[in-house]
Amino acid sequence: MKQVLQSLRTGATDVADVPSPDAGPGQVLIRTSSTLVSAGTERMLVAFGRANLLDKARQQPERVRQVLDKMRTDGVLPTIETVFNKLDQPLPLGYCNVGVVLEAGTGVNGLVPGDRVVSNGKHAEVVAAPRNLCALVPASVSDDEAAFTVLGAIALQGIRLINPGLGECVVVTGLGLVGLMAVQLLVANGCRVLGIDFDSDKLALARQFGAETVDLSAGGDPIAAAAQFSRGRGVDAVLITASTKSSEPVHQAAQMSRQRGRIVLVGVTGLELLRSDFYEKELTFQVSCSYGPGRYDSSYEEGGVDYPIGFVRWTEQRNFEAVLDMLANRRLDVRPLISHRFAIEDAAAAYDVVDSTESSLGILLDYPAEAAPALRARTVTLDTAVAASTKPGLAFIGAGNYAGAVLIPAFKATSGQLRTVASSGGVNGLHLARKFGFRSTTTDTQSIFADANVDAVVIATRHDSHARLAVAALQAGKHVYVEKPVAMTLDELTQIEAAHKAAPDRLLMVGFNRRFAPQIVRVKQLLRGTPGAKAFTMTVNAGHIPTGHWTQDQSEGGGRIIGEACHFIDLLRHLAGVPITSHSIAGMASTSGDTVTIGLRFEDGSIGTIHYFANGPKSLPKERLEVFVDGRVLQLDNFRRLKGFGWPGFKALNLWKQDKGQRAAAAAFIAAIETGGAPPIATDELLEVGRVTIEIASSL
Repeated sequence: MKQVLQSLRTGATDVADVPSPDAGPGQVLIRTSSTLVSAGTERMLVAFGRANLLDKARQQPERVRQVLDKMRTDGVLPTIETVFNKLDQPLPLGYCNVGVVLEAGTGVNGLVPGDRVVSNGKHAEVVAAPRNLCALVPASVSDDEAAFTVLGAIALQGIRLINPGLGECVVVTGLGLVGLMAVQLLVANGCRVLGIDFDSDKLALARQFGAETVDLSAGGDPIAAAAQFSRGRGVDAVLITASTKSSEPVHQAAQMSRQRGRIVLVGVTGLELLRSDFYEKELTFQVSCSYGPGRYDSSYEEGGVDYPIGFVRWTEQRNFEAVLDMLANRRLDVRPLISHRFAIEDAAAAYDVVDSTESSLGILLDYPAEAAPALRARTVTLDTAVAASTKPGLAFIGAGNYAGAVLIPAFKATSGQLRTVASSGGVNGLHLARKFGFRSTTTDTQSIFADANVDAVVIATRHDSHARLAVAALQAGKHVYVEKPVAMTLDELTQIEAAHKAAPDRLLMVGFNRRFAPQIVRVKQLLRGTPGAKAFTMTVNAGHIPTGHWTQDQSEGGGRIIGEACHFIDLLRHLAGVPITSHSIAGMASTSGDTVTIGLRFEDGSIGTIHYFANGPKSLPKERLEVFVDGRVLQLDNFRRLKGFGWPGFKALNLWKQDKGQRAAAAAFIAAIETGGAPPIATDELLEVGRVTIEIASSL
């Protein structure tokens, strides 16, 4: 299928062949009929992509601070690699979609194949949208009109925050698509409306919709006009739908408002506010969040958990429905807002219009009425010339940041055959397939297990799928390299153990890469000459992650102990070289279980302490390991500087670049497949670490 992508590095627009997505649980699969280019939002994205690196940095000063912090802790080269990996990722454009339901996923009620729906889906021939972000289109509303629904909901949500009353005076500053729809909705609500803009054509449309106007390009004075419009009393409310770096629209809104007036920002402006503007009149200022309650709430948008109507009358979805009702009864007319239309194949030309000085409003992208045979194809073969090789054929399941920045480059360095990369949405998989030379990309994970040319599967998905995919791969006769954690529950761990016992000639490896780091290899060598018990202290400046992040979700990420602290449990287990006999954990109060101290005791009397803290500054390096043994100390700082204290014949091993062992781990896995040798990590050992980690997390 065709999908519109944009390069964040160059700003170039690409209409790419992308594997069709599948309808996951709670999702609706939609064949697109029409999409609307959101001129304001998408113009900013295109402009950002086409800017040079210096201008990109100027536009995102908070990102620059993060980059500088990372340079101080991780070094220059890893930071540069991270930045360019991020800029290399293509951005799927669009969020105003109308089409026909092809399939309803499990748990979806009220929609069936053939229904016509709007959603916030991308500019793509097929999209998978959450049920709560879809709404049925009335028969009297055309596809062209329905494509404006999401933008209409943005305008409507801003109006709901204003809470206008019948007969009130409301100013709309900025008469783009959202502003012009807001004018109509306010007029329909019984308000008197004053529209402000520089564009005479948009001002003419506002007057057509029932507003009075102020033409800034002709020297119109918005403050004076608002005073006259409000009969000298000051306007009741101001809706700012403009896009500008200036703070002037907010200042003007305050000046034209009455005592205790309301100002709502829907667009993007500078926010250098003057206290006197708001203090003297006791004004209310609020920023509207997209298309309504539920936005950015994963339980609502992805989990399908609706808000009770008695407590939240207007959610995102119910705002969609309200806009569609207004379109159906002609109280909202978007037909005059259509200025351009292009076929999906010509989307690049549409974005040239968006980024030009040419006057434009609603730019529609049209999609073929008849579904092409390739529309539902879930695997795309690339024109990649790959030489014949006896190396193991590799498939990757998961195409997120870690896979693209670390895992795939590590395995590519082994010269393994990169055959297939799978992703849920298709876009990330296509990007990584192009970048690293995979033969194909797919959204159909099962096709990987059935592919006889795939010898090994690398699993880099979210944590809740690791065990299920590892079991399926082992049962399909594949070697498995699964990112940590190997499992989230003891039952899952038992299933993996059983699957591996049933396929004993297949390798099972977990991505405990720190074992393979060059400095850890040296530490292990040094410890072999000291047979006494050891004391390990691992301090991890883990950093804060919001409680709403998927890694903190117990059902999806398992929490940070299972999701990341397992790395350090494994590292100490590896250095001790003997089983863990007991463990304990103490968590700091008022945290989400990610500021803890873990205690380990080993079979030979060694002890280990892991301080996993999420309440430290980003400026502090992330990881420090200290090993005390026999009057000697080894100290490793952030996998860059290793020092020996009191250690005969060893003082230091420092690296120019941080190396946590990912490439060495991948190389060891491939070598073991090729030689049929022992697994790089003993299976009993990685299962032991998985069990101990789960028990520790459960006791917390």
